[in-house]
Amino acid sequence: MNKIIKIKEPIRIRFKKLKNGNKSIYLDFYKNGNREYEFLNLYLIPETTPISKITNKETLEIADAVKARKVVELKNLAHDFSLAPVKSKGTKLLPYIDMLAVESWKRTGTKQGNYYNYKSLRNHLKVYKGENISFAQVTENYIKGFIKYLRNADSMGTQKEASKLSPNTQNKLYNKLKCTLDKAVREDIITTNPMFKIDKSDKPKTEASKREYLTIKEVKKLIETDCKHNVVKRSFLFSCLTGLRYGDISKLKWENLHTDNFGAAELRFKMRKTRSEMTLQVSNEALKWLPTGTTKEPTDRVFKLPKNEVTNPILKEWVKNAGIRKDITFHCSRHTAATLSLTLGNTLEVTSKLLGHSKISTTQIYAQIVSKAKREAVDKQNGIFD
Repeated sequence: MNKIIKIKEPIRIRFKKLKNGNKSIYLDFYKNGNREYEFLNLYLIPETTPISKITNKETLEIADAVKARKVVELKNLAHDFSLAPVKSKGTKLLPYIDMLAVESWKRTGTKQGNYYNYKSLRNHLKVYKGENISFAQVTENYIKGFIKYLRNADSMGTQKEASKLSPNTQNKLYNKLKCTLDKAVREDIITTNPMFKIDKSDKPKTEASKREYLTIKEVKKLIETDCKHNVVKRSFLFSCLTGLRYGDISKLKWENLHTDNFGAAELRFKMRKTRSEMTLQVSNEALKWLPTGTTKEPTDRVFKLPKNEVTNPILKEWVKNAGIRKDITFHCSRHTAATLSLTLGNTLEVTSKLLGHSKISTTQIYAQIVSKAKREAVDKQNGIFD
């Protein structure tokens, strides 16, 4: 009988049980003949709910991606690749995208935005051509085939019924692949990005997307409806009146709240998306939704919100209980603030400044929404005297 030879893993994922019941995840490996440990600042939580099981699964995926990156680092170290630029076309594409997702998650602390987009790209690439594609196989024909795949691909969202990817999602996935290949060029994995060969007419196009928002009447319904997490209710309503993004409102501290020269409240902070300094005047109506009965140390967060992926399901349940049949996420509060400002008669220029838009053309989208709503309101008069 042939003896089965087991190949020893260069790196192992291990767990350390903590007093609070969580398990800290760390890597166990040998470097230059010495055993080393690297704690990842990742934790498994007790699986008491379906959500906790999903969370642990995602956390282990992140740990696997970090492990894969570490394996590459150790191999590079063993071959002294630091002496010359590396052209590693044999590097696998999907593990590399996993690594970019992890880097984004560590940088932002959220699984929304870039992290989610990278994971979505990875999943679609896996369906398209499998998970063992190397960078050497990512050619012009591979990319053209991916564009064709996107046109007919099903969405991988949470909805029960399958739906096709929207043009905007196709465009987003295409551009995320372009960013991935651009980074691979900068890291000397490939010499050029084959996407520059793709004709502009072949690239996925965007179309004007629907910006869901709440009317004044619907906001009143939410005010009158209980939410099981009061901080979600207060922060969302505060954002409906100020236009703050989730990323800004979740990081807002009491030291950001000031009094202007007229004795009114204003917020001074750096916008996370644009990294620009922002001074935002705040109405007395908005101030009503600031938390009460809590300590207000300057460095304390104003709204101690859970992560966005936890906040949105709570928000959706609250909206549903209010009898509102719209697909509302936290970002819709920003759309609501824009349409509310224009509905109350503020100019495009003023509304643009309040929202921190860099281009007034972005604000004009909301002006079109308000104009359409006014037209529909007027049209309701038709036939009332027939």
